[in-house]
Order: sequence, then structure tokens, then C-alpha cells
Amino acid sequence: MNNPLRHLAGFAAVLLIALMANLTYVQVFQADDLRQKPGNARTVLAEYDRERGTITVGAKAIATSKPFDGQFDYIRVYPEGSLYAHTTGYYSLIYGATGLERADNSILSGTDDRLLVDRLTQLLAGRSPKGGSVQTTLDPAAQTAALDQLKGRRGAVVAIDPTTGAILAMVSSPSFDPNPLASPQSSVVREAYNKLQNDPASPLLNRAIAQVYPPGSTFKLVTAAAALSSGKYTKDSMVPAPASIQLPLSTRKLPNYDNKACGPNNQTTIENAMRISCNTAFAGLGLAIGDDALRTQAEKFGFNKSFDIPLNSATSVFPEDLDRAQTALSAIGQYDVRSTILQMAMVTAAIGNRGIVMEPYLVAQKRGPDLSVLEATTPTEFGRAVTPQVAAELTEMMVTVVTKGTGGRAAISGVQVAGKTGTAQQGGGRPPHAWFVSFAPAKDPQVAVAVILEDGGGATEISGGRLAAPIARAVMEAVLNR
Repeated sequence: MNNPLRHLAGFAAVLLIALMANLTYVQVFQADDLRQKPGNARTVLAEYDRERGTITVGAKAIATSKPFDGQFDYIRVYPEGSLYAHTTGYYSLIYGATGLERADNSILSGTDDRLLVDRLTQLLAGRSPKGGSVQTTLDPAAQTAALDQLKGRRGAVVAIDPTTGAILAMVSSPSFDPNPLASPQSSVVREAYNKLQNDPASPLLNRAIAQVYPPGSTFKLVTAAAALSSGKYTKDSMVPAPASIQLPLSTRKLPNYDNKACGPNNQTTIENAMRISCNTAFAGLGLAIGDDALRTQAEKFGFNKSFDIPLNSATSVFPEDLDRAQTALSAIGQYDVRSTILQMAMVTAAIGNRGIVMEPYLVAQKRGPDLSVLEATTPTEFGRAVTPQVAAELTEMMVTVVTKGTGGRAAISGVQVAGKTGTAQQGGGRPPHAWFVSFAPAKDPQVAVAVILEDGGGATEISGGRLAAPIARAVMEAVLNR
């Protein structure tokens, strides 16, 4: 064989080996990912002939399958409609799956490796394999209260058990009905999906975990935590609090909301600054302790990290490389600081939990078709954000916000509530977001809540204390009264 033929044969052999390697990689290593890929109609069609498992709140099914006399043996049904839509997601013949329908598809569809024995048993018995079930951590009363209180306005609520990290409520508004998206009729599915996609209010968006917002004055909790943790301040420390401050290296001034000083002689305590949400005091604190301390503290609460609950949460951000003007603005939750609602609920919950941040989770248990427990979530610490002493001081300040300050509308009779208001500026002439974060009871918290109303919920007079605090109160009461 001459050299050209030898080279050609060698090249062909290399191509053949590469092709076989690629086929092996795709068929073996990528098989599961391709099978679970949203929109894989072949997989969905096969799964429609199998009874898909339930998603539950306690013992109540919020996603289930019912027999269908048609092209498929079963269709997916969501008995509670829009109440749990962003948790369950939808399971669609055309558009694949979202929410827990996607995240826990292998359990629900019965294809999980842990269900292999069950599948074989069912086949040997002449019965079709069934999917397993997923039990959420949600509290139905808290979930209902959150959706009712939002009243269709654009916003979100997250409630957490501070001691475990279990998510008790996760509501994004406006919500949607997932039932038409699960219809066996493709025309119904497409019409429903296109309507939702074209809705300017973006009802398919899970604002609780997939969207980030400027946290505004709720971030003052993080700034206060950094200052107290430095050992240089207590809640009673006096700090400068003039009517406005000149931002370093800038011609701009940062004012207080009422353009007044926050105390006599342009000074106030950190506790009083928190009570009335004094911008200049906290901007000054941010400048005094520096952007590195603020960033470190924010990251201890979970900023700059994504959480998988198992729905993937967007990453809350405290920015890098800040100059002094940007540091001052960041200390009051503005500039490029961005947070999910989940993240601010975690900050609040950690303060109530004596400074310990718990990993948030939405799924309590996963069970097989025979109800055997395949997996149960164990509460896990993310880390310590502040010492118990600092957490106690922050709690005292937050109680004062509710009893004597801007958060009075979160007060619950007979229960001590800790809270913080926020009114986050967006710029560009758009109205600010209204925030409120809280936990209760203050000394032994059972629930921590974060609320946002986008653009102030359309109100003409926008403040977190007036608009968001009553929503948080209703959700806290729902948990406390269960």
C-alpha cells in the first residue's frame, strides 16, 4: 500500500473511532440528560401511558394523574389550579415540564434507578409501572394567605421555617392555571401557552426565586450585621445621620426620605436609624466598615451563591470592586445589589435563628409507588452569618421597627414581631418596589417572611411598611394559627 492510501486509511480509522466514541458518549453518558430534556416529545409520549406520581402538600395532591379515554392512558391534573402553579410547574405534551414536574421527573415518571425493582415487580405482575410521589414542605394556610393578599398584583412572597429552612410558602403573582398546559389537545395547549407568554405581567415567571431585585432598605439588616460583627459598634452606638450626605467622588447627594436629619445634632443610634430607616446613617456605616466587610457579611447570608431547592434559584449579588460612592449606595441596598425574595427571607430567618443560615428546601420526602420513603430531606446548616449576640441585637432593633417605627402594620396582637421595611428605587422614572421582611414570634420564631410588590403594586403612595407589611402579617398569622 502506497503512502497516500495508507494516510487515507489511517484518517478514516481515526474518524471511525471518533464517531464510535461520540455515539458511546451520547448513548451512555448523555442518555439521561437527553431523556429529561424539556420538549423531548418521545419521552413525554411514553410517559403519558404511565400513571405519573403525585405532588402533595401534606396528604393532599396538588398534581395528580387521572385515567383518560383517548390517545393517552393518563392526563395530568392540578386540583388547586393557580395556588401552587410555580411550585408544581406544568407537565406538557408540547412544552415539556417545569417546576417540580421537571426537577423530580425521574421520581414522578417512575424512571428513577431507585424504582427499578418496583418496575420489574409491576411488569412481572402484568401491571403498568407507576411513578413515585413528591411531598412538599408548603403550608396550605400560608400559601393561600400569600396568594390572596397579593391580589393579582405583581410580586412574590416566601415564608421559611427559620430553624429548618423548610419553605412554608412560595407564591409568585400573578399566577397561572397549569391545567390547560397539560391538556391532551395540542390546540388548547398552544393557545394557553401563547396567551401566558404574551401577557406583559409575565405570569410564568417565578418571581420568588427566578427574579432578582434591588433589596433597598431591607439590606440595612446586612449592613447592621456587618457593623455589629466588627466589634466597633453596638445597637446603641451613635453614628452621623444628617439630612443628606455628599457621596464620595461624586457631585450627587444621598438624602433621607424626608430630607431631614435622623436625630439631634445630626446624630442617632444605630437602633433608631433602623427604626426610622435612616439612609444617611447606614450609608455612613457602609463607608466606615468598607465594601469588603459588607460583601463578606452578605456572602455569609448566602449572597453570590445559587440555591437548589430543588428548583434552581437565581443568584443574589453583592458586587465586586466598589468605589466609595458605590459602597455607600450598596449599604442601603441600592446601586448593583440584587436579591431574590428567597434570599431576603433567608437573611431574616437567620437573624431569628440565632445567626445560623439554614439551607432552604421545598421537598420534604420522595416516595415510591408503594409509599416507601426513598429520600427524606434533613435540615442542613449553610453556615453562621452572625453570632447569637449580634442576632439578638438585630432582633431587638427589628422589634422596635414594628412596635415604634415604619413596620407597625405587621404587628400581631399578643405576638412580638420583628421586621424591616424597604422601598427600593429602580431609576429610569419607574416607581419603587415595596419590601417587607419579618419573623415571629421574635424570641422563638416559627416563620420568617419576605414580601415584595413590584412597582409598589401600582399604588400612588409607595412604602414597604404600608403596602408589604400587611401581607407579611397575614402569612405569619396563617402559620402561627395552624
